[in-house]
Amino acid sequence: MVRAIRGAIQVDANDRGAIIEATTELVSEMMGRNQLTTDDVISVLFTASPDLTAEFPALAARKLGFHDVPLICCTEIDVPGALPRVVRLMAHVETDRPRSDIQHVYLRGAVALRQDIAQ
Repeated sequence: MVRAIRGAIQVDANDRGAIIEATTELVSEMMGRNQLTTDDVISVLFTASPDLTAEFPALAARKLGFHDVPLICCTEIDVPGALPRVVRLMAHVETDRPRSDIQHVYLRGAVALRQDIAQ
């Protein structure tokens, strides 16, 4: 089955190292909580809030071994009052887990975005 997994993390600063470090944490948590390998991942869509411009979040996934996984980065809609410095992801994966067992990952300040599903 194909499942979608959502996640987000608030980044400390618009800094290349901070974006890579936070995205690495987010991707690693998503993979670990859902017991996935890169072979299970079909594709990942990353978005960054408009105030994050120092690096592409997908670079962190490449550094984690996502060499043959299609990745793309986009800018999130600039909604007034939105949480700043946020990287989001939506990963499409192959898994036998039922939808109710999928672990969506919201970390740091991004927990406030989806308190209904954040673990």
